[in-house]
Parts: sequence; C-alpha cells; structure tokens
Amino acid sequence: MRVVVLGAGVIGVTTAWALSSAGHDVVVIERHEASAQETSFANGGQLSVSHAAPWANSAAPLTILQSVGREDAPLLWRMRADLTQWQWGARFLFECLPQRTRKNVGSLLALGLYSQRALAELNEQNCFDYHQLQRGILHFFTDRREFARAQYGLEVSNIHGANLVAKSSAECLEMEPALRQSDDPVVGGIFAPDDGSGDARLFSEKLTQVCSRRGVTFNFGIAVTELVCQNEKICSVLLENGEQIQADAFVVALGCQSTQLLRTVGLSFPIYPLKGYSASIDIPSGTLAPFVSLTDERHKLVFSRLGDILRVAGTAEFNGYDTRLNVERCDALVRRTRQIFPDLSGLDNIRFWTGLRPATPSNVPYVGATGMSNLWLNSGHGTLGWTLACGSAKLLAQLIDGKPPGIDPTPYYPQRRY
Repeated sequence: MRVVVLGAGVIGVTTAWALSSAGHDVVVIERHEASAQETSFANGGQLSVSHAAPWANSAAPLTILQSVGREDAPLLWRMRADLTQWQWGARFLFECLPQRTRKNVGSLLALGLYSQRALAELNEQNCFDYHQLQRGILHFFTDRREFARAQYGLEVSNIHGANLVAKSSAECLEMEPALRQSDDPVVGGIFAPDDGSGDARLFSEKLTQVCSRRGVTFNFGIAVTELVCQNEKICSVLLENGEQIQADAFVVALGCQSTQLLRTVGLSFPIYPLKGYSASIDIPSGTLAPFVSLTDERHKLVFSRLGDILRVAGTAEFNGYDTRLNVERCDALVRRTRQIFPDLSGLDNIRFWTGLRPATPSNVPYVGATGMSNLWLNSGHGTLGWTLACGSAKLLAQLIDGKPPGIDPTPYYPQRRY
C-alpha cells in the first residue's frame, strides 16, 4: 500500500520506519529542508518511560494560579483572546481530577513501555549513534515536602508497570557526583533505572538515512496546504506548489500544525501548542558535568548529556503559536543551572531554543483513525514525543494493517471521548 506521512519530526520519521518495515511504499512530506527541525530539534533528550506524568494533575491548577505575573514560572498560562485556548483549558482542568490523572498515567506508561521495547528492537536492527545513554533518570528533590509527596505517588506508577526507586540524599550524590556541588542541597530522589537519554534530532536524522536506503521517499522543503477529500475519503494532498500527491492512506504527524490541516476536511482535535525552552551548553574536557540524566522536580527542568553537550530543557508556556525566545525564561534556565552546577564551565556561551509541543488536555496522544477510512493521526504527544515515538509508530502501523495491536489501542484513539 502507498502511504503518505505528513511531517518528518521524530514522530513522522519513526512512523515512516514502522510502515516501511511492514512492507508499505512510504512517502514523507516535510516543509523544512531536513528532519526534526521543529519540536524534535533541541528537546530535553530524556526517554522518560517510567515518569510519564501528565501536566494535568491535581497540583496543576494551583501552580498555574501561582505563576500569574511570574515570567520564570515552570508552568505559565498566558491569557489570550483565543476561544481555542480556553476550550482546551477547560478540558485540561477536567483532566486534573485525581481519577482522570490516574487513568492517564496508566495510558502513558503502557504506551511508554511499548515504545521502550520498540526502540530496543530498532536499535538491534540498526547500529547508529545518537548519543544514547542507558544510565537511568534521577528525579532529584531540593524540597522535603515535595520529596515526601513523590514517594507517595511512586506506588501508583509502579502498579502500572513503572520501575521507580526512592533514593536518599547520599545515594543520589553517589549516583551522580556532579550534584555534590549544588548550592541547593539535594534531599532525595526517585530513580528510574530503565530510562535513558539520547538526541532526538540526531536519531531522526540517522533514521531518515536508514529509511531512505530502504526506499522511503522524503520530499523536503515543501509544505502541504490541504487535504483533498472525495466521497468521504482522502484522495490526495495539495502541496504549496500546486502539485497533488495521491496515495492509499495518509498519516498526519505534523505536531502542532496537525489541527490546522485537519480542519481543511472538517476535523477538529484538541491539540494545543505547549511552548518549551532549552539551552545547549558545551562541556569542556575535564568539566564535572552529569552523566546520569536528571530531572529537577522543583523547577521542572531536565539535564541530559548529549555527547559533549549538556542539554537543559523544560518549562511549559501556554501562549498560542508564538515561538519567540523570552529572555527572562532563558535566564531562568541559566540561573538554575548555575545553582545546581556552580562549577560548570561554558555557561557564557549558550545556544537557546524554543519549540512547541503538541499537547492534548490529558497529555495522552492521538494514535489511530480519524473517522475517515484512510486518514490517520499520530500527534498530541506533548512533552513525551521522543519517549513515545517508536511505540506510537509501531501501534499505528499495526492499526493501518488491521493486525492485532501490541497493546490496547483504545486510550489513544483520536475518536475517544473525554
């Protein structure tokens, strides 16, 4: 079957890989000149399967209220005259209910564990380096009350299949010596030994090369403007140069741009841009920098070593499709990095980046049929796109083929009801 995949971020490229592996003729269309130039370009790098905690939780409403007027707040809601934002926000608040959060944690963990296995299979079949490290992820705490609450929630995650272990302050410092220099003392941590890290952009670029050698066609530098529908079925996609490309099936994997394209055929899904920031810091030889991927629970930041770079990333800003760098939020990343790693060199030469993560109110992505017989959706992964990419792609390929899926697909159906 000929399948057109729209988008070449980490979600689109892994989808192309999974469909090609299933024997399909795959064409990928991407508006940029290379893969992974938007959301996947400079993310936090974590493959955080065991800590797939949704932003929508019981603490989120108060956190948003406390962020009003604070440019450096980890979770910042910028009120806009935008009906879409408010509708999404209302659904987000519903997902903050405890029973909804528990359900969503289970769905994210199930897909995360499936994705972890799918990535392992891909790595076995292809030997390429994307600065992957399998040293686990340590979620460290500098507030004793937050650490106590996290230990309580640990049991819920482990029931759903996560592998999380509470660690004392001394154990955290032994595990990652770079934390010993912190000016904000670490009081404890939660360790996920099965998790890891890697460069999503580099992974996407290398996998694009592998797919190309297998016969996948990549059309870079051209945008899709419209889905052409005929008899309740997509017959082609219209490109900005006027060309139409036909296929048997179409997969929308355009991240935050997915909703705009789907509206051309009357489909609407609550995917809203969740703006995040990152800083890439060169690590000079001999500098004490972390090897274990870290999550700063107080400030919602992650630290991942990607080769000779330390990637610091995080925060969530609800501000529409604005991609301008906010100096104050960039400075907040640097301040916290200086506080945790005061002896780290290279902080005077930092490359900042911001990107939009496609978020659903529940943080559970849409993977499956849209309601049109040959139109499929793989989007809405929020902050977990890299973590869930391989599993989402494999699941979608199974659904398109009509094969028994490896996990229950119903929590991810685009047609699900809240």
